[in-house]
Amino acid sequence: MEATMALDADASAVRLVSPARAAALRKLGVRTVRDLLEHFPRRYVDLSSVQAVAHAAIGENCTVNGRVHEVKLKRPRRNLSLVEISLVDDTGVLMVTAFRQPWLADQIKPGAAVAVAGKVEFNYGFKRMTNPFIEVLDDAGGQTGGLVVPIHPATEKLSTAWVRRLVRNALQHTAGMLDPLPLELRARRGLMSRGCAFNAIHFPRSMAEQASARRRLAYEEVLFLQLQLMRDESLNREGRVPVAHRVDGRRVTELSAALPFELSAEQRSAVGEILSVLAAPKPANHMLLGDVGTGKTVVAAHALAAVADTGTQAALMAPTEILARQHAATLGPLFDRVGVIWDVLTGSTPADERALLLERVEAGVVDVLIGTHALIEDAVRFKDLSLAVIDEQQRFGVDQRAKLVGKGSCPDALFLTATPIPRTLALALYGGMTLSYLRHRPAGAAPRATRVLTKDSRGIAYDAAKEALARGEQVYVVCPLVGASAAEGGKSADGGSQAESEYVYASISIESDDDLCEAELSSAEGEAAFLQTKVFTDHAVELVHGKMPARRKQEVMERFRSGQTQVLVATTVIEVGVDVAQATIMIIEDADRFGLAQLHQLRGRVGRAGLPAQVFLVSSSRSEQALARLAAMEGTDDGFELASFDLSLRREGDILGNRQHGASGLKLVNVVRDAALIEAAHEDARAIVEADPLLEGEDVRALAREARLSFSRSTEFQGG
Repeated sequence: MEATMALDADASAVRLVSPARAAALRKLGVRTVRDLLEHFPRRYVDLSSVQAVAHAAIGENCTVNGRVHEVKLKRPRRNLSLVEISLVDDTGVLMVTAFRQPWLADQIKPGAAVAVAGKVEFNYGFKRMTNPFIEVLDDAGGQTGGLVVPIHPATEKLSTAWVRRLVRNALQHTAGMLDPLPLELRARRGLMSRGCAFNAIHFPRSMAEQASARRRLAYEEVLFLQLQLMRDESLNREGRVPVAHRVDGRRVTELSAALPFELSAEQRSAVGEILSVLAAPKPANHMLLGDVGTGKTVVAAHALAAVADTGTQAALMAPTEILARQHAATLGPLFDRVGVIWDVLTGSTPADERALLLERVEAGVVDVLIGTHALIEDAVRFKDLSLAVIDEQQRFGVDQRAKLVGKGSCPDALFLTATPIPRTLALALYGGMTLSYLRHRPAGAAPRATRVLTKDSRGIAYDAAKEALARGEQVYVVCPLVGASAAEGGKSADGGSQAESEYVYASISIESDDDLCEAELSSAEGEAAFLQTKVFTDHAVELVHGKMPARRKQEVMERFRSGQTQVLVATTVIEVGVDVAQATIMIIEDADRFGLAQLHQLRGRVGRAGLPAQVFLVSSSRSEQALARLAAMEGTDDGFELASFDLSLRREGDILGNRQHGASGLKLVNVVRDAALIEAAHEDARAIVEADPLLEGEDVRALAREARLSFSRSTEFQGG
């Protein structure tokens, strides 16, 4: 027990962690002993898999063992030092050059057995390695003495060797820690104990042992997150009386018959799943994940109709006024035909209309209220809200979503998203929810081709746009919206600083143009003027962006929708909520600045009414990764496939645009590679919570404590 309690002690409790080293550790995010144990190696050097010098392939990375023949410290010019080491084995000589590491001349002596790992080159008559990893095999001073060497993240004031030494001391300090996972669960899943896993992930005897340790600790991460999410759901339900909705009523039946098309098998399945959770005598917390153009809105309409059949009320909240009015235009006529009373409330609703509407809502006259953030204002009071539907739910904060749900005594919640999130990531992020998927566009949907162009060849896109305009079709031109840091001189994603390359995608926001600086706004205005005067001279060109007043945006969009405007220059404000039947061409400037999910969302705005569509991604990037991402857009129109590809390149938080609650606690989990592990942990967490919803039993007390600690630490660093 003492060793277990030591996990949450300050890191200074570990031997050799002086105040100065504790300060250096804090810069690495390490504050407690537990943090130190979870400061996992970023990579490993496998000294058990070695090549003889003669067999080391030029241009390949490998490990070579040998004896040091000679060590020379050279200073070829001022402020530049290098150490040259000649390493010999039975087959030949390998020259090792280490720049700006003069201390190696004192640490490595002739005759020492050394392993080096790096890329093999050939010049001046010898095979060589430059700045390889170097391990003195017969020196125990701070070295692992093992065949697999961990490389821990370090700082300027705390070397990798020192971090390794402190981690080893932390393992000794917590030796004998209790394992929170029940023995039966570990045996069933084939998991090693927690103490063994910590030792093996830091100091493995083989890469196979390291993989087993990582699997155990990754499973633990997911299980703890799932348990906490599901426990929170149980707490939210406690003492509340849910509505068991009527799902076989007249309006639901007539709605299906009133549709101008037949639902696909996938849509029918999603409708059935949603109606099933609405009918259950417990609060529903359901998410519908649908790729672009798969018909999420019409599926959600059946849930709204069920509410009307039940005699209660529903709210449908959208992130933009454009999208809210789009829903009203789409669903309103259907609701009118089946007798569902509906209305729309947005920030631009006139005061006199608003007052009358609020009275009707409070009196229970309105069955379905469609709107924007205006729905969560205090003045909006429902008589009996039993369903809250939140479209593009990731555009809203946790508090905003909770505020809408809080307008009823115990309403069901249905969340819609067109961000293609693979099931494993959805389970990791939203483990407390039930899920439905729409993966395919309805049969007969128009083909949509995507092509990547350089800036110099954008004339190809303009020619295609002119041909479409001549046929009476319409064109989008999308300008990027990047963070102020990029606009103020930060380098772009194709060749700049590492931070910008890594995070520029996450800085793009939807409909919130608060970070759109004046220079970028002028650029968008300049683009619109250029296209009007130089490219599309015979057609009307207009600009829409998020800094416009809502009414003006609505007017611009209405002119485009009605065909008065043929070319719309836009920021990503058009990513959601724009449904223009004649729009068939989209040109996206600086496409490398966008994430794949966002590009896929954008291209979903064309080809929505049976007309073939073309999307042109214009980029001047020379980054191999950026070009690979754009090439993926050419290769598939499947948003979930693209999301999996994006996840293989970047962190899940960058894809979603922000770090979701709890997700940053997943240090070891890769949602693409660890699909089976995530499914297993989710299944086990569900079984545990069904047996003990609040995790109060003696047999799960340790699990509950670890889940709570894990979750609180993951939100702490997000300001949550």
